[in-house]
Amino acid sequence: MPRPVKVLIADDHPIFRAGLRQVIERDSAIAVVAEADDGQAALDALTGCGADVAILDVDMPVMDGFQVTQAIRERRLAVAVIILTMHKDERFLNAALDLGVKGYLVKDSAAADVINCIKAVADGREFVSPQLTGLLLKRGRSGSDTPEQRSGIESLSPAERRVLRLVGEYKTSKEIADILFLSVRTIEFHRSRICEKLELKGSHALIKFAVEHLSRL
Repeated sequence: MPRPVKVLIADDHPIFRAGLRQVIERDSAIAVVAEADDGQAALDALTGCGADVAILDVDMPVMDGFQVTQAIRERRLAVAVIILTMHKDERFLNAALDLGVKGYLVKDSAAADVINCIKAVADGREFVSPQLTGLLLKRGRSGSDTPEQRSGIESLSPAERRVLRLVGEYKTSKEIADILFLSVRTIEFHRSRICEKLELKGSHALIKFAVEHLSRL
């Protein structure tokens, strides 16, 4: 009998996480070996839990799902990633696929879709929630830019966009941290990364850019 697919679940909502675990463990071919309630905890757990598949919520404290995925790539961890999100948005889907994510599930997916997605990515195949088929076809027709080809705002992660939008509303790092339930240090990290990606220099360049582009954030 083949060993079960080992899964890590990372989501900051314990009730949702418990429900997802219950759905997954109905299938004897899959085993949940670790859970995490923020992105950094997920990344730390992945170094020792032996997971084959990581299910990462996009919107998590400390590090979002995209940041964890990027870190997994940089560390060359042998784990397939499934992004879990409430967003049925072309921008989010393209960002995930551009990062090499194998699976993309919206949170209202049927239980069968969750199981099928885990088994598909563990087998090296891709799986996207059926309700996003239209976006997937559109991506296939038009071709999606690589991360290197995207520029400006399009290169920012969802978390960075949220921070930039609040910067454009003249919020301080402390105020943004309170609104997003993150540490001031994390917000400062996001601001630094945004400036790096947008090639902004000078103490007021970030605020100026955010205000001028607020309608796009």
